Amino acid sequence: MKIIVTGGAGFIGSAVVRHLIKNTSDEVLVIDKLTYAGNLESLASVADNSRYSFQQADICDRVVLDKIFQNYKPDAVMHLAAESHVDRSIDGPAAFIETNIVGTYTLLEAARHYWSQLADRSHFRFHHISTDEVYGDLQDSGALFTENTPYDPSSPYSASKAASDHLVRAWARTYKMPVLVTNCSNNYGPYHFPEKLIPLVILNALEGKPLPVYGDGSQIRDWLYVEDHARALYSVLTQGSVGETYNIGGHNERKNIDVVLTICRLLDEIIQDKPAGIAQFEQLITYVTDRPGHDLRYAIDASKIERELGWVPEETFESGIRKTVEWYLTNASWWQRVQDGSYARERQGLAQ
Repeated sequence: MKIIVTGGAGFIGSAVVRHLIKNTSDEVLVIDKLTYAGNLESLASVADNSRYSFQQADICDRVVLDKIFQNYKPDAVMHLAAESHVDRSIDGPAAFIETNIVGTYTLLEAARHYWSQLADRSHFRFHHISTDEVYGDLQDSGALFTENTPYDPSSPYSASKAASDHLVRAWARTYKMPVLVTNCSNNYGPYHFPEKLIPLVILNALEGKPLPVYGDGSQIRDWLYVEDHARALYSVLTQGSVGETYNIGGHNERKNIDVVLTICRLLDEIIQDKPAGIAQFEQLITYVTDRPGHDLRYAIDASKIERELGWVPEETFESGIRKTVEWYLTNASWWQRVQDGSYARERQGLAQ
């Protein structure tokens, strides 16, 4: 196949691209605007492969998208381009409305125009990758999110993703576009942008900085190793039934405070020379004012994708978090360039 991956320089998108290049014979075109979270250095390991190509573009730019579709002639689109950080959506929701809603609409229309002109339209797929946050808050119930859970988003981010999900399904119903939708739980793993919880805790700990925990840290998330997610997404693209939704979860519910403590204990085990005055890294844990509208619990029922497509996560939380911590410890050049901004200053040159 020839696959367009939007947002392919982001955290999950780059994992998908690395998976496609390393484990399939497919060709991949990455489309990415290269906002702050887009980092071509996350694709360095595949950048020289003849089946990989990159184009810097905004999914809100219909003229550019039309040219890309006509020139590349894809068999599938995997749509991951999105603003995704909840805190940023609270401080500035406009970018989330623009990218996640207007951008998805624009991409859908460009894809529909291209698809409608194909001689054989039966093999084309539009795969929309979304989040479990669209379902809202399970609170302290024992319930799980299923593919039929009603939408009840809490933040500007999750509301914008819910809107994009609705657009994709509407295009399927109205125009008969061959779409697939996936909703995933919290991802973690290598190349995760340092503002997110797990990399933030790792990197702050290495520098002896406070480890901020919202509220009392009792919020529960289902953690999914990003490479497991990439495998799942490809399974859905190639084996999933058109028009269906698949929830993807890691079967790893953990309280935020327990995630932080696990990282601290791994670092205690691995690192001999701790920052000055630190006997154990958990001394750095600092409780901060909770986020507005903070959902207490997310948890995915991933039985459908296991039953229909045979996908199950390979990593437990214990194995995945150890791999993640070790990756950050051995790839300081990647995250240091993110922290000092040099990755952003040089990305224009990398994109050319």
